[in-house]
Amino acid sequence: MSTVYVGNVKKYMKQTLALNGVSTSFDGKVIDGIVGPDGAGKTTLIRLLSSLLTPNEGEIIYDIDGKKLTPAQAKTHLAYFPQEPSLYPDLSCMEHMQFFGALYALDGAEFKKRSEELFEATNLSPFKDRKAAQLSGGMYKKLGLMCVLLNNPRVLLLDEPTIGVDPVSRKELWELLYRYSALGVNVIMSTSYMDEVVRCGKVHVLNEGALITAAPPSEIMAKYKLQKFEDIFLRKTDER
Repeated sequence: MSTVYVGNVKKYMKQTLALNGVSTSFDGKVIDGIVGPDGAGKTTLIRLLSSLLTPNEGEIIYDIDGKKLTPAQAKTHLAYFPQEPSLYPDLSCMEHMQFFGALYALDGAEFKKRSEELFEATNLSPFKDRKAAQLSGGMYKKLGLMCVLLNNPRVLLLDEPTIGVDPVSRKELWELLYRYSALGVNVIMSTSYMDEVVRCGKVHVLNEGALITAAPPSEIMAKYKLQKFEDIFLRKTDER
């Protein structure tokens, strides 16, 4: 099991306070969504979790099999999926997998097993020889996800993975995330799509760098008496 604890984290981006004393936890039992409008602090939090950024105040602790680790110490257990995965347009799907397999120092048998599982899970087996530049938006995102999953991570951090993806591909990406969450991967993803909130087991609601609440979507809807989930941001604006 892996759990991530965020304690009173503040992060400044130049002169802007991007995160203001955020405290929450991700226990890996369900898919955790970090939700909020543009500028809420979602990407900043994901990058802090991945150790691409460090907090100005507070701490982030990974508990992996009883060992307490900083994000930098936990890096070998993490996979980070940015909004726009950087793939090589002239490399095929299989060549990308071979490149990442070498990067992760996987032996031949382990690479064959994992890559075949991922090609099957993403339905990209018929497209192993297709170059990345020739993939649709959804297929491109799935290939990027395959590359980071190849290392068999304990924690998967995704920054708005479904942005700019057609509805069918969004559905397929979610099915893939459910599959790996059920296998024990701690899936933490950000999204600005409010219709995706109900797909998460727990949501961490950010607005203007502050954490409003963190709970299952149904509990938040009931607590704030919401007709639509996005109304929570209007309510918080009205309360100020």
